[in-house]
Amino acid sequence: MSRKPDVLETAESIGHAVRKRERSAVEVARVFVERAERSAPRLQTYLHRDAERTLAMAADVDRRVQAGETLSPLAGVPIALKDNLCTHGVPTTCGSRILEGYLPPYDAHVVERLRAAGAVFTGKTNCDEFAMGSSTENSAYFPTRNPWDLERVPGGSSGGSAATVAALEASLSLGSDTGGSVRQPAAFCGVFGLKPTYGAVSRYGLVAFASSLDQIGPFARTARDVALLFNEICGRDERDMTSRAEAKPIDLEGLERGVKGMKIGIPRDLLSDGVDPEISASLDRVTKTLREEGAVVIDVTLPHARYSIATYYLIAPAEASSNLARYDGVRYGFRAKSEDLQTMYASTRGKGFGREVRRRILLGTYALSAGYYDAYYLRAMKVRTLVRRDFDQALQLTDAILLPTTPTPPFKLGEKVDDPLAMYLNDIFSIPASLAGAPALSFPSGKTRSGLPIGLQLVGKPFEEGTLLRVARTWEKKSGDPLGVPPIVNGGGRA
Repeated sequence: MSRKPDVLETAESIGHAVRKRERSAVEVARVFVERAERSAPRLQTYLHRDAERTLAMAADVDRRVQAGETLSPLAGVPIALKDNLCTHGVPTTCGSRILEGYLPPYDAHVVERLRAAGAVFTGKTNCDEFAMGSSTENSAYFPTRNPWDLERVPGGSSGGSAATVAALEASLSLGSDTGGSVRQPAAFCGVFGLKPTYGAVSRYGLVAFASSLDQIGPFARTARDVALLFNEICGRDERDMTSRAEAKPIDLEGLERGVKGMKIGIPRDLLSDGVDPEISASLDRVTKTLREEGAVVIDVTLPHARYSIATYYLIAPAEASSNLARYDGVRYGFRAKSEDLQTMYASTRGKGFGREVRRRILLGTYALSAGYYDAYYLRAMKVRTLVRRDFDQALQLTDAILLPTTPTPPFKLGEKVDDPLAMYLNDIFSIPASLAGAPALSFPSGKTRSGLPIGLQLVGKPFEEGTLLRVARTWEKKSGDPLGVPPIVNGGGRA
């Protein structure tokens, strides 16, 4: 007999109940739709929601279940999509005015996979414009707020995707991570966020920012739910030549094996300055727990990681300046009115792109220009190789590297938006793994004294996402739920 879903049920348990006909996918979807109707206007998590479409997808899942189809573990599970993932017939703007009203004629690879699995889409989530930002304040439409404190940012660029899972407006969500855009908002919102190995998930249909760095990744409230979503989207796709056949689904039962005998590395040389004391204390608590569970914790060095910010902000803008050249007002999206073509190009890009996107296009174009290519872009690529080599060497000695996801807890809206350098430094711990192409996972590790989430990060060997989730699952089982539910879920929330 069908029963109403509990708000704290996992995606795993929801999918199981739907497949076993213990509850209706429509009933599940309605609970999440109604919750989003209450909280999304306050949090501003979504750029596009369509309750009718969501309930129709859920009804189709119920028909497939009744017909006896064998469905995925994600059948009937409500999932939100970042607004830079092309979704057929649904507005996909990348948080930018230049793509306002754009309706893609096709689905991204990950969207195709989730449709086939019977997932139920709750909407397209807000993000920093073209995924360029660390606070979701760079969205051309409105900033998203943190479910734990409405005066603070949810992180970025995938802030909407992180906040919608934290606020239980969706059971799971997808974001994209170029330099930390899944992990940093996961830490700020108190959820799990995985950046898979570069190439583990097809980028087909992901609107490009920096093609050698971009990767699609899941948000969830549990380690097992992260694995379920990763399993559905990973693997080789012929339409993306960077996708790799080595990407394999994670064995969920393997996540329960604990950490006895595993080696965990701590890069102490990176943690000397600028880390909030409460985050350092959280790192110590998690390290102590892992030792008690049988892990061996050792110090490792990443000598070139300190150059990651400078390296990233040459490589990523250079690739962005090339990728964003296609937005010229001619083929699709926003077009400024003008009497001549040259002025139309300049006016379209000047008005259509926001300040941060224009800043990065200019920086990238400069780095690639004649006379500067060798001095800036080429040198940055050489340093990237050194950063990757550091991780390779450290991971020969360890199974995973543990460090903070961010140097501070969530900061206030408006606090850093006019200081690009301060905003960029917020990604100091997430960018190195992106440059290395390594898998990295942010997981909730507790709260500050004022009740704000803290997240720690695990970095691992290529295509060993399961190892990271196994370590995080061990902590998760020992700590229970270190955060609980944001006040806004029950109608509260500091504002």
